[in-house]
Amino acid sequence: MIRAPISNIIVAISGSEASVQAAKYSVIMSKLYKCALSAVYVIDSATLSQLTMSRIFVADESASFEQSLERNGKRYLAFISELALSKGVRIETELKRGAVCDEIIAVAEAKKADLIVLGGWEKDRCAKDIISHLHREMIVSAKCSVLVAKEKEIDSMFRQI
Repeated sequence: MIRAPISNIIVAISGSEASVQAAKYSVIMSKLYKCALSAVYVIDSATLSQLTMSRIFVADESASFEQSLERNGKRYLAFISELALSKGVRIETELKRGAVCDEIIAVAEAKKADLIVLGGWEKDRCAKDIISHLHREMIVSAKCSVLVAKEKEIDSMFRQI
C-alpha cells in the first residue's frame, strides 16, 4: 500500500503577507489531507550578529531589535494558530533563533516533514529578484519537498473550508 505523499507540513512564517498566505494554504492542505501542521518563525540572529560585528548595529541596538523580532514572531505565530483553530486544524508553533534556512530545515528534519511551505513573493518585487535567496537556499538544501504558495485564490479557498 502506498502511503500518502504528504502527512506532515512545516510552514515558514516571516510576518510578510506572503507568509500569512502560505499559512492559510497550509491550513487548507492540512484540513483536506489530514496532515500534521507546524508553523515556524525564525528570529534571524545570524544576520543580527553579522550586523553587530560589522558595526552597522551597536550591541544595544541589536538586542533591542532582536526583542522586537521576538515580540513580532510570537504575535504572528498566535495569529496563525487562530487561523488554524478557526478551521478546526491543530497546529504546533515554534519560535527559533539562528539562520532562517538552517532553522526551518532543522525543524523539518526533526519532525520528519514531507513538505515545507514558503510564501510566494510580494507584488512589488522586481521580476529579476522574483525568487529570493532564501527560497533558493531552502529548495536546494531541504531533504523534503518545498512548495511556494502563490495561489491567487487562497483567501477564497480558506473561507470555503
